[in-house]
Amino acid sequence: MVKTNVWYNGSGEDMKIKQIKKVGTGKYHLLLEDGCKIVTYDEVILKYNLLYKKELDSSLLENLQQETSYYDIYYKLIKYISIRLRSESEIKKYLEKYQLSEKDESSLIQKLKESGLLNDQHFIKAFISDKIHLSTMGPLKIKSELLKHHLDENLIDQALAQVDQEIVFNKLHKMVLKKVKANKKYSSYMLRQKLLIYFRDLGYDTGMIDECLSMATVHNNDVLEHEMEKVYRKLSKKYQGQELVRKTKEKLYQKGFDIHEINRLLEQMEI
Repeated sequence: MVKTNVWYNGSGEDMKIKQIKKVGTGKYHLLLEDGCKIVTYDEVILKYNLLYKKELDSSLLENLQQETSYYDIYYKLIKYISIRLRSESEIKKYLEKYQLSEKDESSLIQKLKESGLLNDQHFIKAFISDKIHLSTMGPLKIKSELLKHHLDENLIDQALAQVDQEIVFNKLHKMVLKKVKANKKYSSYMLRQKLLIYFRDLGYDTGMIDECLSMATVHNNDVLEHEMEKVYRKLSKKYQGQELVRKTKEKLYQKGFDIHEINRLLEQMEI
């Protein structure tokens, strides 16, 4: 049976390379004369000139083991980044499970940077683009999320300043219209307050929210009529006459409905 990646066992004897075979992109199998098979990488093969060197002493075997372990992690990092771009803080978090020395961690991060796979500026731009186009987040929330990655605030602000505000406004306006259209319960005042808080929490500027809310049409009459019928029916079990009317007005006013609209509708309904 062929033994895979069985490294130096401390015997002190040199081991001869019987065969070197390339398997897949960037990977090699080294078959040793004792049946051991070492799986390693292009970079290791070239560094130690193994295409021409036919014997491995104990020192070289130990170096091969260390270098191969290093590139095992490096290619796992590449796979991790291939899913989506990562920030440097995410890479450091990912590497914690390997308990690397500070030197090896720094080396891996520097190697990713030199290959263009790790770049916080690119990460910031990609993150902003994704959140602007594929999420409900506004600029302020996006900035807050980016700061959690321990990124340079100036880089974040510079990237956000390049975002087309018309795109942000149109996105917000559509969401506001959708929320207003779905309103079946609140008065225009209460709805405005709730939506102001809701969209502020999503990271939108208060001025932009106000502008979008001002442009949205709230059909409040139907809402008021529905609420009045519900409130009146509930209170009529306890009150009658003018007391019932007064309590109905108070309850609707507390819900944020305009008192003039309440009186007008009461007259129409002849209550």
